[in-house]
Amino acid sequence: MKNIFSLFIFFCSITSSFAQKKMIPITQSPLTGISLPNGTKQDSRMLSTAAAKMLLEMESKKANITVSSPEVLVLPPVTAGGFNADSLVKNLSDKGWAITVIEGDKKYAWLQKDSRNVIMYFSMDAKETGLYFAEAASAPVQSGQGNNTGTIQTAPPETNQTQQKTNTVVQTNQPEVVQTHQTEIVQQPTPPVTNSGFAFTTTNFDDGWTSTVQENWVEVTKGTTRVLIHYPNKQADAYNSVLMDGLKNAWNILVAPRYSSASNFEFKPLTGWQSIEFAEADMTESGTGRTVHVVLFKMNYSNGSGRYLEFITPDKNSFEQEFGAYHQTTYGWEKMENMAFRNKFAIAASDLTGKWTNNFSGSVQYVNVNTGFDAGMATHASAENFLFASGNTYKWDLGVASGMVGNIKFQSVKSNGKFSLPNNWQISFSDMEGKPRTFNAYFSCIKGFRILWLDDKAYGKIE
Repeated sequence: MKNIFSLFIFFCSITSSFAQKKMIPITQSPLTGISLPNGTKQDSRMLSTAAAKMLLEMESKKANITVSSPEVLVLPPVTAGGFNADSLVKNLSDKGWAITVIEGDKKYAWLQKDSRNVIMYFSMDAKETGLYFAEAASAPVQSGQGNNTGTIQTAPPETNQTQQKTNTVVQTNQPEVVQTHQTEIVQQPTPPVTNSGFAFTTTNFDDGWTSTVQENWVEVTKGTTRVLIHYPNKQADAYNSVLMDGLKNAWNILVAPRYSSASNFEFKPLTGWQSIEFAEADMTESGTGRTVHVVLFKMNYSNGSGRYLEFITPDKNSFEQEFGAYHQTTYGWEKMENMAFRNKFAIAASDLTGKWTNNFSGSVQYVNVNTGFDAGMATHASAENFLFASGNTYKWDLGVASGMVGNIKFQSVKSNGKFSLPNNWQISFSDMEGKPRTFNAYFSCIKGFRILWLDDKAYGKIE
C-alpha cells in the first residue's frame, strides 16, 4: 500500500448542519489541565484541528520543532466571562506551567511543565476568543541562544520544575509544501529508493544531462560533471540564525565524510531576502583518490523550500565554464538553481496503486491600516484522499475548511471513475468535478519517499 500527500483546491457546497458537528461543551483543557470559562466549546472537527495545527506550526517551525495533538477551544468573549491575557497567564501559572511569550507576536507562547512542552495561540475577538494548544516535540532554545522567544514567566516555586532537554526525534511523513499551482503528492517511507520497485529510476534529458535515483541523493551527470541533489536532511537543514554556521554544518554533514582531504576552502554565503549558501574546495575522493573541485550550493527560498546541491567537477575552471563564477549578488544563480529540477522521473500505472492522501493549510493575518490593531486571521485547510485500485479505477474526495478564525466554513467534493496514462508523463481522470481532466505528471524523490507532481493542463484557461 502506498500512502502519499496531494493538494487540490476544489470547492462545492454542503449543508450547514455538517459544520456544527463535534462542537462539544468543555470545562477543562485536556492538554494543559486549566479550568475554562462557562460556555467554552472544544472544536474537534478534523479540518478545524488541521487548521489549528497549521497555525501553530507556522511559529514552531521557526525553532525546528514539530507539534502534534492540536486542541481547539472556542471561548466566550471577555465581556461574557472569557479569558483576557492576564487571567489566562494566571490560570496556566496556577497549574504549574512556565510561560514564554514569543517576541514579535504575543499571541503565541511556549508552555513548559515537567518534561512536557506545549505551544499556544491566543486571540481575543468581540464575539469569541480562540485558544489553541498543541504538544511540542521539544523545548525551544532559551532567549539569548538564537531563537525568537521572550522572557519566561516561571511557575510558582512549589510547582516549578527544571526543564529537561530531550533528544527524542518525532518523525513526520509530511514534507515541506512547495506552494505553486502544481499538486504535490508525497509517498510514505518505502525501502531504499534505488530498490523501491518504481518503474523509472533514470531520466535522460534532451540537453544531455542524465538523472539517476540514489539512496541519499539524485545524481545528475553530463560528461565529467556530476551534481548531487541532496535529499532533505534533518541535521543539515536545521535552522541556524548565523548563515555561515549553518553552511559549515551542512558541509560537514553532506560533503566532508566522502572525501579524504581538502584544500583551498572558501565559505562565501550571501545574506538577502532569499539568502545564498555557497562553499567550495579542492577535495580528494575517498573511494577513487581523484582530486576534484566541489561546490555546495543552496538558495533559501522565501517559502521555505530549497535543496543543497553538490557540484563535482575536475577543477574550478570546469565548474565556472559550466555554471558561472561566484558573484556578490543574491540573483543571477539560475544555472545552478535549475539543476534542482533534474530530480524528475516518469510514472507508470503500477506506481499509483494504493491510497494516497494529503493535508494542506495556509493563513493570512490582517491588520487595520488606520489603527495598526489586529483585524483577524483567515485560514484555509484541506484534506484529500485518492484511492487507486485494480482495473485502473480510482476514488477521490476533498474536504476544505476556510474563513476567518472563529467563523470557518466547511465544504467537500468527491468523484470516482477510471484513470489512464496517455504517456509516462501524464495522468487522465474520467471524472474530476463532473468533467474529464488530464494532468502532466512526474515523480521527484526524497530519501525513502517519492513525490508525485500533478500539473493541471487546463490551469489558467477558461473552460
